Amino acid sequence: MRDDAFRAYFERHHASLSRLAFLMTGEAQVADDLAADALTEVWRHWDRVQAADDPAAYGHGIVMNLARAWVRRRGRERLLTLGLSGRAPAGSDVPAVLDVRSALRKLPHRRRACVVLRYAFDMSERDVAATLGISVGAVKSATSRGAKQLADLLGGAVTRIDGWEAAR
Repeated sequence: MRDDAFRAYFERHHASLSRLAFLMTGEAQVADDLAADALTEVWRHWDRVQAADDPAAYGHGIVMNLARAWVRRRGRERLLTLGLSGRAPAGSDVPAVLDVRSALRKLPHRRRACVVLRYAFDMSERDVAATLGISVGAVKSATSRGAKQLADLLGGAVTRIDGWEAAR
């Protein structure tokens, strides 16, 4: 019975977890790995997940924590690479293109998380707060600031955030 319930959870939420991880990291392979790691954690804590008010939010929270750790680790790796050579790695001069994904990567983690969960996943402020373990007020503030920062990064060319059709 436990296996069947987890299998149903997996089938219902795997794509969503992977999509969330992709929006947080911008890397497809990493997103798949993080989604798999999150599902492993869901399995390990299955009793808690089933007892949660929103089992999907529990999985989203795990992905958010894993993505935050990955982003931090990657940032440290980049700093070490830059520190050792004194310049950016070869091939890092990518043409400047208005791209919502690259703009999202520039947002601080909490703002990115709030913007992604609110607009890409169409979650309510209350659901985002529960997923991230923060207050509704913090979600409102981070979402507002994140959306403004995203608009600024995109040169004010934001028409809509939902559906990620934000750049003109």
